[in-house]
Amino acid sequence: MRVAIVHDWLNQRGGAEVVLEALVEMYPQAPVYTSMYWPKAMPQEYRSWDIRTSFMDKFPFVKRYHQPFLPLYPLAFETFDFTGYDLVISNKSGFCHGVITSLDTLHICYCLTPTRYLWDYHGYVQREGLPRLARLALPPFLNYLRMWDWAAAHRVDHFIAISRTIQQRIAKYYRRDSVVIYPPVDTRKFAPSDTHDDYFLIVSRLIPYKRIDLAVRAFNELGLPLVIIGDGRDRESLQALAKSNIHFLGYVSDREIGDYFARCRAFILPGQEDFCIAPVEAQAAGRPVIAYAAGGALDTVVEGVTGTFFYEQTPEALIKVIREFDENRYDPAAVRRHAERFDKRVFKKQLSAFIEERYAEHQEH
Repeated sequence: MRVAIVHDWLNQRGGAEVVLEALVEMYPQAPVYTSMYWPKAMPQEYRSWDIRTSFMDKFPFVKRYHQPFLPLYPLAFETFDFTGYDLVISNKSGFCHGVITSLDTLHICYCLTPTRYLWDYHGYVQREGLPRLARLALPPFLNYLRMWDWAAAHRVDHFIAISRTIQQRIAKYYRRDSVVIYPPVDTRKFAPSDTHDDYFLIVSRLIPYKRIDLAVRAFNELGLPLVIIGDGRDRESLQALAKSNIHFLGYVSDREIGDYFARCRAFILPGQEDFCIAPVEAQAAGRPVIAYAAGGALDTVVEGVTGTFFYEQTPEALIKVIREFDENRYDPAAVRRHAERFDKRVFKKQLSAFIEERYAEHQEH
């Protein structure tokens, strides 16, 4: 098959890019089409890829501030030419599923989420803390973008969802069926430790919807050690809020992060995530997870086996669970085995089988 991969934008590395990297490993000859690409913000290995950008790549400021250009993304992806491709895989959280393909081309969308700021605008505004000017400027465009997004979803031949929560959103907003194939986690990078320390751990971008503030308030009250790895625009305000038992490390090396995972008492997930790779990485290191009972955590955490939940997104609910928490009830080997269900090798095997089956059906028609 002649394959093309489509990705929304390449100006930061997060969970979407972990999926993209696995797709490129599966199809190393496939070009990657994207709205714009900022090489210095991306891993070095991306520079060996065949990356093809839209007209937006030439715009000033777009690579650092891509949100103000929202109305132009539909046009950017519709201008790409996929003539001659047998398969297009769109890795979508924004607009890249809107590419136009011929009847001969099979289009499979790996859906990270229906475009969040279109279908959950008020929740997005609240989570992201958008400035007043942005809140005033966005709504006039949203009705047009929602209509385009719904129409674009019906150009896709088959949807894959990253979790049951995303599967439900695809059904609600796009009226489309989907299958669930969990995102790839490189569990081989992590291993349980014979001993652990007394700190709890968060690994996350420090941005509003992650609700790191909730965990900080809880640990301010508890007085227990909390280590926070990651960076983002909320770091300064979170550090100002935090007491001395909470330690912000910023970014650390892969080797160090594996060690922090393996030695923590438990990993804390205070926000509602579409999937979230970090809790699975913690489980790959044999450590239990304390998570808010919503979103992807319901797929990746097994109550009483690999972790536990708190059911109200408040510091008080998290405090109660941590005070009752006993890490010794969790078997690190069992926690590790559960994480292996989400390994990158499983992702590749399941996705390959799905593509082969759908492509055979496509050829018959």
